[in-house]
Amino acid sequence: MVLLATPVCEFGKIAFNFTLPGIDDRTWSLEQCMGRNGLLIMFICNHCPYVKSVQERIARDTKALKQFGIESVAIMSNDITEYPEDSLENMKLLAKKMDFSFPYLYDETQQIAKRYNAVCTPDFFGYNKDYELQYRGRFDASSKETVPIDSKRDLFEAMKLVAETGHGPQQQIPSMGCSIKWKSGENPN
Repeated sequence: MVLLATPVCEFGKIAFNFTLPGIDDRTWSLEQCMGRNGLLIMFICNHCPYVKSVQERIARDTKALKQFGIESVAIMSNDITEYPEDSLENMKLLAKKMDFSFPYLYDETQQIAKRYNAVCTPDFFGYNKDYELQYRGRFDASSKETVPIDSKRDLFEAMKLVAETGHGPQQQIPSMGCSIKWKSGENPN
C-alpha cells in the first residue's frame, strides 16, 4: 500500500465525459450522473482501509446532498486481477451492504482515472452545475480510522456550498488514501 495525497483543486477545470458500466447493468455517462446543482465524482474501491473508514459516511452524505441538488457517482479503477476484493461482483455486494444511493461504475481500462488524474482511493472531485471543478479535498479528518461522528464534514459542507453558490471553498485539505492499483506497466505517474 502506497499512501498518496491528492493535488490541489484546479478550480474551473471542466469534467471529462465518460461512459462506464455500472453494477446495475446500465451504462452511465457524465451527463446522466449530473444533478441540478452539481456532481460529486468519487474514485473509491472496496479493499482500501481509507475508503472503508468513511464508507458509511459516504452513503449518509451522498443521500443528504441530494436535497441540495448534488448527485454523486463512484468509480472503481483498480486492477481487479491483483485486487479481487474490488471485482464487479464484490462492488455489487458492497453497494448493497452500504445502501449506496448512487451509481457505482467500473473503469476496467483505467482510462477515466487517468483522464481525471485520480491518484488514490478515495479521491473526490466536486463539480458545479456547469461541470466546473470546485472541490478536490478530503471527506473529513478520517484516515484509516474513522473520526468521531461530530467531526467537521469537509466534503459535505464544500458540496453544499457548491450547490448554493456554484463555488467551492478556497481552502481545501487534500484527500489521502491508497494509490490506485494500476495494471502492470500502466502507472501514469
